[in-house]
Amino acid sequence: MKKQMDPCMHSAEHILNQAMGRLFDCGRCFSAHIERKKSKCDYRFQRSLTAEELAALEKEVNRVIEENLTVAETYMDLDDASKAFNLGRLPDDAGERIRIVSIGDYDHCPCIGPHVASTGEIGAFRITSASHEDGVLRIRFKLKRP
Repeated sequence: MKKQMDPCMHSAEHILNQAMGRLFDCGRCFSAHIERKKSKCDYRFQRSLTAEELAALEKEVNRVIEENLTVAETYMDLDDASKAFNLGRLPDDAGERIRIVSIGDYDHCPCIGPHVASTGEIGAFRITSASHEDGVLRIRFKLKRP
C-alpha cells in the first residue's frame, strides 16, 4: 500500500523549491522524499551552502509560510502547461489537463499531491542538515506543527 503524502510537508516542499530558485537561481529539486516527520530534497548544485545561506533559506521559507498565502489549484491544457512549466517529471498517462498548484503569487507548479488550504497551516520550517556530494545538494527539513 502506497503511503499518503503529508499535505503540510508537501506544501513546504513547493515553497522550498521556489525559495531555492529565488535565492540561488537553482531549478526545482530533481528528487524528493517527503514524509510527515522529516523530508529531503536533492538539487543539482555546484557547491555546499554556507551556514548563512542555509539560515537565509530557512528564513525565506518561514516568511512565506507566515504570510498565510492561499493554496489553490487550477487546470491547464497539456500544450499550454508544456509552454509554461517543465513537465519532465510528469507521468506518461497524465492526460490532457494538468493540475497546477499555486501558493499565492509565490509559486506555481504542476502537481498531483495533496496540499494545505493556506500556508499558515504548515507550521515552522526547519532545515535539519544539508550536504553536498558529486554536484548534488541535499537539504533535509522538518516542520514544527501549529
